[in-house]
Amino acid sequence: MTDCILTLNAGSSSIKYSLYELLPEGGIAAGPVMSGQIDGIGSQPHIKAVNGEGRSLDNVDIPLTGDMDSQHHEALEFLVSWLHAHEQGWRIVAVGHRVVHGGERYSRPMVLDDNIIEHLVDLIPLAPLHQPHNLDGVAALRQLLPETPQVACFDTAFHRTQPEVAQMFGLPRWISGAGVKRYGFHGLSYEYIARRLPEYTRRADGRVVVAHLGNGASMCAMERRQSKVSTMGFTAVDGLMMGTRTGSLDPGVILFLQESKGMDTKAITKLIYKESGLLGVSGLSQDMRTLLASEKPEAKEAVDLFCYRINRELGSLAAAAGGLDALVFTGGIGEHAAEIRRRVCLAADWMGIVLDEAANSRHSDRISAPRSSVDVMVIPTNEEWMIAHHTATLLNL
Repeated sequence: MTDCILTLNAGSSSIKYSLYELLPEGGIAAGPVMSGQIDGIGSQPHIKAVNGEGRSLDNVDIPLTGDMDSQHHEALEFLVSWLHAHEQGWRIVAVGHRVVHGGERYSRPMVLDDNIIEHLVDLIPLAPLHQPHNLDGVAALRQLLPETPQVACFDTAFHRTQPEVAQMFGLPRWISGAGVKRYGFHGLSYEYIARRLPEYTRRADGRVVVAHLGNGASMCAMERRQSKVSTMGFTAVDGLMMGTRTGSLDPGVILFLQESKGMDTKAITKLIYKESGLLGVSGLSQDMRTLLASEKPEAKEAVDLFCYRINRELGSLAAAAGGLDALVFTGGIGEHAAEIRRRVCLAADWMGIVLDEAANSRHSDRISAPRSSVDVMVIPTNEEWMIAHHTATLLNL
């Protein structure tokens, strides 16, 4: 039997999973032996799975019943049963979970126990749309695989190297003392990119800005491959405009909506997390591919705003870092939308960025021209590998 680590990323309506083989010489394989996703929780649940070569292993509907909450648990039960039924000489010896918020307490991965889980439950108000589902996954897997150790890997942990001033808000100290600060997110993605940087540029330890662009989007400035400042703050709705999230928003808008429009907390939460961003501005879609292909002026305006906000933040991050040596694009949009990369780079020519248009169109690893004073790269991220690596390392597997 081959020992494997299961990674789990449990979201509000989907569950992503991967299975990584432990190598005899130590560490984990570069790619998963199996990966997939359960989509449509709350409507029509569906499981997809591929093997390490990308060949489909399954693509079927899941016969689940009950409400949204019970379907989460049912989906995880189905996943564990499905994995056991499809065993091909491997066994799960540990589970690594993506947990969005680790607060101030957790700056590294942790083996989960009752005490730690209790602390993570206390952080639900800081990430109400993510943390509950992450912890539902933890609870379900502890029940379904009670003898298997579980590890939490936190999206906030990578940013704990930021200087205190970068984490502060201009609020009274009694509020900051209650944990209100800029935490930053997408840390597992940034940590993976930081590990890979030396393979792509001699400036890996310099002033590097990474743009993680997807349905959730953020940017992070690094120095010596450590986080110095990020665009996301107290919550994962701050910073860049995203697929359905507003990004940075004047707090006065919230007060206006409460006082003049009679919107309550639930309605405003839905607005800023689920109904805004690319979807809200375009009135068409949150999918960048759809917007780039559309001739609607609202779609064009949404794309323009998305790129504008990236360039605004790029200038801000470079100022905070004291300059810019390299720029990295990653995430679904960052890795695949050449037009977005083109627009961002052309607007940043004042920073010394010179784009190689042909290389960008080919989705090459390096898309900056030789005369560019800033290295510009496209590096695929891999949060699942990062979770598996942390799990294996922490458990000495």
